[in-house]
Amino acid sequence: MIASMTDEASSALLAVVLIVEDDPLLRELAVEVVEEAGFVALEAGDADEAVALLEARSDIAVLFTDINMPGSMDGLTLARTVRDRWPPIKILIASGLVRLKRSDLPSSSVFLEKPYRGEAVIAQLRSLIDPARTLIGSDLRSLGAGCELFCSDLRG
Repeated sequence: MIASMTDEASSALLAVVLIVEDDPLLRELAVEVVEEAGFVALEAGDADEAVALLEARSDIAVLFTDINMPGSMDGLTLARTVRDRWPPIKILIASGLVRLKRSDLPSSSVFLEKPYRGEAVIAQLRSLIDPARTLIGSDLRSLGAGCELFCSDLRG
């Protein structure tokens, strides 16, 4: 009984990550990485789908979005919209085509350049959710020295 209570409590504390990526393969890979790290993954193919999910759910902790997407807004505009409408949500922005400076980012957000390793995504998500766990430089490199590159040959 105690074990089931502990399992319920830990699953109730799982952070929900909304992944917004128009490329179905990249989205599927991101969902897999996020779920294997113990987070709950939601997915959207564009910003409009993402906004609909954000309006319907109050448990989303992190927005993980690509920048270049079709539709009414790109990922950076989506990130700014999320910052304005849902201030507590942390934001992870990724792109292989656009490089952003810190000053280009909404508050409480970070940029991750593609291609990236799955463990780098996980480290960034954990640092956004729990800033006390922030990893930098050599800590990121030591996180899985033999892991394959996540999206290594795909940029976008």
